[in-house]
Amino acid sequence: MSWVAIIVALVAIQRGLELVHARRNTAALIARGATEVGAGHYPLFIVLHGAWLVSLLLLVPAERTPSWPWLGLFIALQLCRLWIIASLGPYWTTRILTLPEAPLVRRGPYRVMRHPNYAVVAAEIAVLPLVFGAWRIALIFSVLNAALLAWRIRVEKSALVPRRQSTAQG
Repeated sequence: MSWVAIIVALVAIQRGLELVHARRNTAALIARGATEVGAGHYPLFIVLHGAWLVSLLLLVPAERTPSWPWLGLFIALQLCRLWIIASLGPYWTTRILTLPEAPLVRRGPYRVMRHPNYAVVAAEIAVLPLVFGAWRIALIFSVLNAALLAWRIRVEKSALVPRRQSTAQG
């Protein structure tokens, strides 16, 4: 088995486990009264991320060896991802859910930036292809991801306005 196949398989397994965790959190939040916004764009992220991984399998030569520094950076990004998931705790999902009485998370990386998960995902989409020197894949999927993220951030920002206002007043 090639390095490309091994690494893509590991990333796919990780993403699958994250989706299971996110679904559990989503169900629990909805049971508490959370509502989802922006559901229409969610399938586009699934398609984009799936196509990103498939493109690596199909377009990167199997004999290509990884760049260890780029792989090290990708692993560091996974540690950041875990920090983000831990910081959000039961509020981490892959969807935009809002629960009116829930506090805005301001711990971990959320102390210094509003969208650390999106920053990590954007970096991952660029870095993983660069592990194999596939800069064209990195560029194409980074541009597509940026367009989707711009849409998602607008939707999320709008959904959080009432909670930000109540936090500012409280």
